[in-house]
Amino acid sequence: MTVRVLIADDQQLVRAGFAMILSNAPDIKVVAEATNGQEAVTLTASLAPDVVLMDIQMPGLDGVEATRRIVAGAETSHTRVLILTTFDLDEYVYGALRAGASGFLLKDVPPEQLIAAVRMAQHGDALLAPSITRRLIEEFTQPRLPASGTTHLDQLSPREAEVFRLLARGLSNQEIAQQLIVGENTVKTHVARILTKLSLRDRVQAVVLAYEAGIVTPGRTN
Repeated sequence: MTVRVLIADDQQLVRAGFAMILSNAPDIKVVAEATNGQEAVTLTASLAPDVVLMDIQMPGLDGVEATRRIVAGAETSHTRVLILTTFDLDEYVYGALRAGASGFLLKDVPPEQLIAAVRMAQHGDALLAPSITRRLIEEFTQPRLPASGTTHLDQLSPREAEVFRLLARGLSNQEIAQQLIVGENTVKTHVARILTKLSLRDRVQAVVLAYEAGIVTPGRTN
């Protein structure tokens, strides 16, 4: 399956560089380039790419609002958005994660990691660089939501709630399986059910929800 990618950045050299790197992957195709957020939203609606590489700061419509519109669009909600940023700890990046982005990448990411990230996002395994993503979320999020009710957390079974807490700490499926002494396929099933019950797009959204609901708090490891 070919992963169709749209690159949105106001710098031509950045777009050209990413396009050149991605063109070396036989299973990835760059279908369009956008110079600002509005172009990214419009092109995503018309071309339906699998993944959008979205610069966080662009003239006019920025990457945060563009991400929000893409994720909310009926015809574009399936598209995964990866935020491009110069600094790994940036409040704008956290805003984009809350808006529905599936992860973020530093602009100086090595070519092999860029290609791997695009593939991961397309498959929904979206928690990229867990340690960095977790630091970002810990720094900028505060509990905002009740631990039940509108978040549907009370719909989780005891085992699903346990998996949810471990997932929110940035653990991979393999690490969760080792900690709970169960099979990795069992963990994958639990994660899929958690995302469905909580109406979440991917693991990043689960992490954000866990912090905002106070299920996981900064600095704690359990």
